[in-house]
Amino acid sequence: MSATAAAPAPQRPAPAARTAKRTERARGWSLRAPLLPALIFTILVTQLPFLFTIYYSLQSWNLVRPGSGSFTGLANYAAVLTDAQFLGAALNTVVITASCVLLSMAVGIGLAMLLDRKFAGRGVVRTLLITPFLIIPVATALLWKTTMFDPVFGLIGFVLTPFGLGDVDWVSQFPVVSVVTALVWQWSPFMMLLVLAGLQSQGDDVIEAGQVDGASKWQMFTNITLPHLRRYIELGVLLGSIYVVNTFDTIYMMTQGGPGTASANLPFYIYQRTFLGFDIGQSAAMGVVVVIGTIAVAMLALRLIFRTFMSDQEANS
Repeated sequence: MSATAAAPAPQRPAPAARTAKRTERARGWSLRAPLLPALIFTILVTQLPFLFTIYYSLQSWNLVRPGSGSFTGLANYAAVLTDAQFLGAALNTVVITASCVLLSMAVGIGLAMLLDRKFAGRGVVRTLLITPFLIIPVATALLWKTTMFDPVFGLIGFVLTPFGLGDVDWVSQFPVVSVVTALVWQWSPFMMLLVLAGLQSQGDDVIEAGQVDGASKWQMFTNITLPHLRRYIELGVLLGSIYVVNTFDTIYMMTQGGPGTASANLPFYIYQRTFLGFDIGQSAAMGVVVVIGTIAVAMLALRLIFRTFMSDQEANS
């Protein structure tokens, strides 16, 4: 036998194995084929407009000056990131979103704890508490602006008259507080439903064990209930932030972003630059910046939630 023996020829897969692979591949395509129209439609209605927005953001285009469109590169982004009003609107967006989500979650946890116990008429009370989330945002904004915050006929002024605050024009003097109050009233039922689902998934044996060990109600809430609700709270904060950061109708109906731009968030400020200032280039650049920032925050939050979920799975296994 020679030392330089020829290497063995690679073995070809058997015909039956090749046929099985082709069959499996064809079956996979047959399962994915019905989803292709939906995928194409999603790409057309989401990614194509975003690509046009990126294109417009690289142009100097103002509708007040016809024929002024020209390629400017990243000049619009530089102008946006140094715009004091844009940075103020970004700060308002963070304040409104964080305040609304945190306060809504706190109110939702309190309401869910009350509804997690049996009492007469619990179904009716639950339905009534869900009602604010079912009202369209425009109606909610008008309700709070005219019925609650009106300095002459508002219920808030009537209740606060004994304290010397009956003639305060809340919408004009405290626009951000007014907007956050209306949003908290609207989003608290959503947080309540998520937390209530988490409470009802909690095992009775854990609660009974805590009661047997002599834990107080506060200790049971902080050491047993709250850790169990962590995933539900994180999910509520994530979903609430994604929706609240895009708030437009409440601000438009209550404050018009005023006084000046004191209560304008990023969606409303972009609307002002587009439909009132007619600056297509800079408003498109603002939109791209907002989308990138929202995606970055959402990806970070999803990673944190996924990491928490995986750690809980490992602890339970």
